[in-house]
Amino acid sequence: MERYGDSQPLLVNMYGITETTVHSTYRAMRREDLESASVSPIGRPLADLTIHLLDSRLKPVPIGVQGEIYVGGDGVTRGYLNRPELTDQRFIADPFEPTPGARLYKSGDLARWRSDGELEYLGRGDHQVKIRGFRIELGEIEALLNQHPGLAASLVTVFHTDGDARLAAYVVAKPGESVSVDALRDLCRQCLPQYMVPAAFVVLDSFPLTPSGKIDRRALPAPGAER
Repeated sequence: MERYGDSQPLLVNMYGITETTVHSTYRAMRREDLESASVSPIGRPLADLTIHLLDSRLKPVPIGVQGEIYVGGDGVTRGYLNRPELTDQRFIADPFEPTPGARLYKSGDLARWRSDGELEYLGRGDHQVKIRGFRIELGEIEALLNQHPGLAASLVTVFHTDGDARLAAYVVAKPGESVSVDALRDLCRQCLPQYMVPAAFVVLDSFPLTPSGKIDRRALPAPGAER
């Protein structure tokens, strides 16, 4: 954008779900979007799809309130091959569409409607955890850590020790940068409530990946006591 501006070429952020073949929303990114690195605007639904943000009772949430993304329309697939139980969990009858057989896909992703009618992605619903009575959105911690100028990426997860659940932050430094664990911990303490400050920080050369290129959470090394 510094070289060409934000109109030509145009950078478009598309929120995609395999089960809705494949993209569901689009958002033309503008220069001002770069000023909010912790926010992921995903825009509006494609013309042949509908997006509903629903609460746990399948009721639409108001503007600005977090809800789970449900996708309906022509792009929604019929289900998972030879996995009827998972299909029943994720594909439900569409209560907003009178057409017989219409269904919604329950994505597991969280978002909120903005006042301008566009969507803001908030992370995975299954990445929201509860520790010592506090409900924590792991993506909020990752968004803060990613603001550190020396970090290329971060991932926050939960580990258990002596029967107690704790937060662990895994970080990868940018090439040529060295990252201080103390500096990361101080950043979290300055900007987050104490219950959201990770108990352990693990610096990795890179994240372990699955064959499809996604982060393999099960292959992350357990935090050591020295961390």
